[in-house]
Amino acid sequence: MSNALINSVLYSFIGIAILAIVFALLEILTPRHNLRKEIMEKQNMAVAVFAGFLMLAIAIIIASAIH
Repeated sequence: MSNALINSVLYSFIGIAILAIVFALLEILTPRHNLRKEIMEKQNMAVAVFAGFLMLAIAIIIASAIH
């Protein structure tokens, strides 16, 4: 039982770390467009939806790769 719990927590942290790295890479690869500034300061809903769908897609890929 504890081995399964440890594995779940470990894979969760690995998935979250990979998701954060992908978001950081997206910020680096698009230097003309700052996603955080567009979402937080300019309240650009289209960019927020795009970023949300991108993170969801990457999360599904990570979950499939880990599973």
